[in-house]
Amino acid sequence: MEGLPDEYGQFEKPYWTPSERDNLKRVVDFVEGIKSKRFDEVLQTYADSPYIQHNRSIPSGISGIVETNRALAKRFPDFTLIAKHVYVDGDYVTFHSHVTLSLKHRNDDRKGLNVIDIWKIESGQIVEHWDAIQPLDFLTRFFFWLSGGAVKNQNGVF
Repeated sequence: MEGLPDEYGQFEKPYWTPSERDNLKRVVDFVEGIKSKRFDEVLQTYADSPYIQHNRSIPSGISGIVETNRALAKRFPDFTLIAKHVYVDGDYVTFHSHVTLSLKHRNDDRKGLNVIDIWKIESGQIVEHWDAIQPLDFLTRFFFWLSGGAVKNQNGVF
């Protein structure tokens, strides 16, 4: 794993420990792999992580998050995530992001999703994930209402 891509370097804090920087690099590598639709690479790199998913609409395991995002990319090929804030505290990495599903909505904070992702890292592996998702416009809220409801893991949200 190399250094942070430029878009993430702005978030780096001088007081982060080397371990915290490594945790951020691990999560950035994972997120960028999904964002750039390198799904097979993400599966190969992270498949052995004992990944517990707390978003109840996504199955646990790295394959669950990858397949969910693969389906999202198929339906919305222009989806993207732009990190607005990044926080690292020990084994926890938090992103506050703007997710959009179409090119025309990028950088329009009235469209898409306001997302907070929290990952837990142990021994260099992503082991747990929580998120909070807020649809920002009527169509996205309606889409979430139509597609929501199926519980795909029993991990609870907390």
